[in-house]
Amino acid sequence: MRAVLELVRAPAALSVPGDTMAGAAAAGRCPNPGLALASVLMYWSGMALNDWADREADAIERPERPIPSGRVRPGAALGIATALTGAGLVAAAVAGGRRGLTVAGLLAGAVWAYDLGLKRTAAGPASMAACRVLDVLLGAGAQGRGAVPMALAVGAHTYGISILGRAEVTGATPGTAGRALAATTAAAGLAVASSLRSGPAARMSAGVLIAGYLASTLPVQAGLRAHPDPENVRQAVRLSILSLIPLQAAAVAGNGRFAAAGALLCSLPVGRWLSSRLATS
Repeated sequence: MRAVLELVRAPAALSVPGDTMAGAAAAGRCPNPGLALASVLMYWSGMALNDWADREADAIERPERPIPSGRVRPGAALGIATALTGAGLVAAAVAGGRRGLTVAGLLAGAVWAYDLGLKRTAAGPASMAACRVLDVLLGAGAQGRGAVPMALAVGAHTYGISILGRAEVTGATPGTAGRALAATTAAAGLAVASSLRSGPAARMSAGVLIAGYLASTLPVQAGLRAHPDPENVRQAVRLSILSLIPLQAAAVAGNGRFAAAGALLCSLPVGRWLSSRLATS
């Protein structure tokens, strides 16, 4: 069981429900737990598929991962990825109807395209960002236009993570760290734009959370300029994945849903504790 949890990066999935919550809040809707479940299932499917697609490279670069270490067979990993994708589509259809199924279908296509072809191309970071943009729009439902700024904020953050992820084996360059910092800054700016329509209390709450997001993300990314070795890059990726939670909470609080934002923030220490015991990158 532990090997399967590592395969799907189980702790990192705590950064996923906030996507649909942020999308729903930005669109003026109540969060839909069924769509959050669909989002998590899609995320897990992508992680399992990623390790199946990278199994030969991982045998050299990351032999400790579940497939090259022999703890999970390649065929089982592909079967898990397929089953989780199917379950995610079913959950989206039940919770979101035809529109939910349509967006989830696009998300599934984006995930599989990234893992099976785009990951190692120049389009890799953008395609990964597109997956999280669609994730936010999944939660927004028919009012997706109002959620576009926040969807782009989550996408920008994900773009930065993907850039860093490419340097986990070889180490970062100053340019890599600079692009990640630029993506984080853009994400914060888009999140601010998403909250401008709200009242003073909501805007202030969003501002505090966005500041917390920057405080948790910028220093570790900036530190890669002086200490670019692979272990520090992997640490930066792990922290950046969970730093997405305060960004999502800013969208939720910025639209007046303070209790939901607080509940979302509670998952942050849990995620950090779990990520110290199971792989998240």
